[in-house]
This record gives sequence, structure tokens and C-alpha cells, in this order.
Amino acid sequence: MAQKVNVLVVDDSALIRKLVAEILLKESFIGSVETASDPIFARQKMEKQWPDVLVLDVEMPRMDGITFLRQLMHEKPIPVIIFSALTEKGAETSFQALTAGAFDVLTKPKIDIKETVGKMGAELIDAVQAAGAVDHHSLKAHHEASLLSRQNPQTVVSPIKLSRTTEKVVAIGTSAGGTQALLEVLSRLTPDCPGIAVVQHMPEQFTASFAERLNSMCSIEVREAKNMDRMERGLALIARGNKHMRLKMSGAMYHVEVVDGPHVSRHRPSVNVLFRSFAKQAGSNSLGIIMTGMGDDGAAGLLEMKESGAKTIAQDKDSCIVFGMPREAINRGAADTILPLLDIPNQIMRFGQI
Repeated sequence: MAQKVNVLVVDDSALIRKLVAEILLKESFIGSVETASDPIFARQKMEKQWPDVLVLDVEMPRMDGITFLRQLMHEKPIPVIIFSALTEKGAETSFQALTAGAFDVLTKPKIDIKETVGKMGAELIDAVQAAGAVDHHSLKAHHEASLLSRQNPQTVVSPIKLSRTTEKVVAIGTSAGGTQALLEVLSRLTPDCPGIAVVQHMPEQFTASFAERLNSMCSIEVREAKNMDRMERGLALIARGNKHMRLKMSGAMYHVEVVDGPHVSRHRPSVNVLFRSFAKQAGSNSLGIIMTGMGDDGAAGLLEMKESGAKTIAQDKDSCIVFGMPREAINRGAADTILPLLDIPNQIMRFGQI
């Protein structure tokens, strides 16, 4: 029998605390739900019982959620789900929390709170259940590794200088834990790497800021994808939130299409949509990489890439925050190679030079 998940909800709204607790307590996998109005009170409760999952607001009195999150990540990391109203200021603040190690971000409703929270109950339940399955030891190891890499980055060195035209293209799909994993990979690439398209499950309010942050930390160019952007060497395109991204070959050039469409594998953007387009448009000229994330998005698409002649990689269990997506791909036989996170950049560079 699976262990019950104990949750602590930290929010200055009494109504939100009540509604979230009511939603979660209906689920059989929940052991207990405690609540606190701010991080100071939360800390007092955590001294008595350390929760398995924290549902955390950002803007609160006495101490903001980001400060509290950073304290926890340094002291004793646990899966934290940010539950925040995404105003412009709130979006930036919540993004900072995401990059500081938050497990997931959910949008807190601004109007008709009671009705809207009820409707998004399934999303909240899924996030808490996935977070409750995370190995806390992996969280700590991941956090420490990311800090070390920022202090002493080991960029892949390549002497080759080429034009920006790319004949080889790379597709990367990731979800929970992916913000840090992408930084670890992209910051180790040099400007002669093959063109890269990335789907990271993330709300649309965050993807432009996320791309800008990555761009400031990498020697390659990173930006949010726009429709018909060319795939070029030294460029990583991040899929826009709430839009699918597909590869398209036009003449001798690869472009990306940014399109609407229904959710696929419960997501938009969907990793499966990206990978399937690479299988159809690039085949053996492509490399597919599936990294840390919950669920199974990307597993079917990676298998299609492999069957089209593409090379495929899955991140290994030990370096994943959440092994769900890579595990599903491995179980389906979609991965040619299973690698630790920090071995992936070298494989990207080698693929671009074949």
C-alpha cells in the first residue's frame, strides 16, 4: 500500500486554505492537510510534522513565499507547488520561485474563487500526487548540484566554427524539474551546437521570461519561439506556453510553427507534438531528448522519432527530479541511450558534428 501524502497549505487567504484542504481531503492518497496563513506559522507547524508536499502562495505578510522557498531548499528541500495569482508582478515573482526549485506552478483564480478552484481541483490533485511521489533525497542532490554548476560551469569546448545554417536539429522535452535541467544542459553548449527546439511544460506567462533568463546564462542564444523562426546553429527556441510547436522543413531550411490546437497528452505545448513533427520532417537528421518530468508526454513521440531513424536519449533516473516521462519512454523502447543529465550536452555537440 502506497504511503499517504501529508500536505501543508500556506496562503494568507482563509478561503483558499479552506477550499484547497477540502479538495485534497477527498482523495484516498492524502494522509493529512494542515494549513498556515504565512511562512512563520508554517515553520511552527513544520517543526512538529514535516510535510511531504507544500502548497505555497507567493505574496504573503511577514515573509514572502520566495524567501521561504529558498530557505527550505537550502535547509531541507521538499516538493513545493506554487499556487499564485498571475498578475504581471505575480508572474515574475512566481517565475523566480520556479527557478529557485519549485516543483510546479498552478494559477490561482482571481474571480469567482470558490467556483474556479473547484473546477481546477483535478489539476491540483494531479500536481500534489506527483509531488508526493518525489524522492526527497533526489531533490536535495539536484539542488546542490545546480548550485555547484553555477559556481563552476563546465562548458563543452568545441573548436569548430560554422555558419548558422543547421542540417542537424535537436528536440528536447521536459516538465517538472526541467527549468534547472535545461540550464544545466544549455549552459554547457557552445554557439556551434545544432539548432534546438524545447518544450518545457510551463504557463504562458512564464515562457518569455524563462527564455530570457536562460539566454543571460548561456553562451548560445535562447529565446521564446515565434511562428516560422528558423532553426539555426547556436540557437535554442523555447515553446511558448499554451501553444504547440512543430518542426517544418521549407526548402533546405528547418523552421518552427507555433500553432493553436487541442491539448495533447494533457498538455499545450505538448512534447509529443514536437517529437512527432521531428520524426516526420527531419528523421535521421534529428536527435530527441526526453528529460525530467511527470506523466508520459513525449514517450510516444520519442518512439516515433526512433522509428524514423533519429537518435534518442532519455535522462537517467538518478539525475531526474521526476522520472515519469523518461521512464515511460524507456519502458516503450523509445530511448537508444540512457544518460545522466550532465552527459547530455556532449552528446548534443557530437551529434551536430557527425
